[in-house]
Amino acid sequence: MKTPYKNIYSVLKLNRFIVLVVVICALLSSTFSVWVAFRTYKNALNSAFAINTDGSIIPLKLIYQKENFKVEALAHLDLFHNYFYNIDASNYEKNLEKALWLGNSSVDNLYRQKKADGVYNRLLQYSLVQKVLQITSELKEHNGSYTFTTTTIFEINRGSIVDTYELVSTGNLISVDRNFPNNPHGLLITNYFENTLKKLNTKN
Repeated sequence: MKTPYKNIYSVLKLNRFIVLVVVICALLSSTFSVWVAFRTYKNALNSAFAINTDGSIIPLKLIYQKENFKVEALAHLDLFHNYFYNIDASNYEKNLEKALWLGNSSVDNLYRQKKADGVYNRLLQYSLVQKVLQITSELKEHNGSYTFTTTTIFEINRGSIVDTYELVSTGNLISVDRNFPNNPHGLLITNYFENTLKKLNTKN
C-alpha cells in the first residue's frame, strides 16, 4: 500500500510556523542577553572590588564617588577663595596667578575688573593685609551639574583699624583634567559672581 503524500500547502505552513518560532525565540534570547549584559554593566559601574588581607575579594559600592567629589569640590573652593582673597602686598601676584588656574574667564574678568578699579594698587599703596578668616561652601547638584554658594569672611588690616567683611559668591563647578600643582582637584569654577559684600565690624 502506498503512503499518501502530504498536502504541499500543509508542509509549507508547518515550515513557516517553525521558522517563525525559531526567529521569535532568537529575538527573545538576544533581547534577554542584551538586558543581562546591560544590567551587569550597571552593576559594575556601582561596584568595585578590593583584595582583603586574607586574599578574599571584597565588593565596594562606588556610591562614595559622589562623596569624594563633594570633598574635592569643597577643597577646590577653599583653595580658590584662599588664593583670591587672602592677599597682601607681598603675595597678591603669586596668589592671584594660582587662583586664575582654578576658574575660567569669569574669574579672570573679575580679576581684571578689580585691577581696573584700583583694588590691588590700594593694597600696595597702603600696605593693606587682607586675611581670610573663614570659608563656608554649599554644593547643589541638578541633573549632573553642580552649583555652589560660598560665604567668605575676611578682614582688611589697615594698621590701626581692622575691618571685617562677609562676601557671598556663587558659581558652577565642572570637571577638567587634573594639572598638578596648578589644578590638583581637576575642577574648574565657571560663572563666578560676587553677590553680596557687607561689613561686619571694625576693630580699633
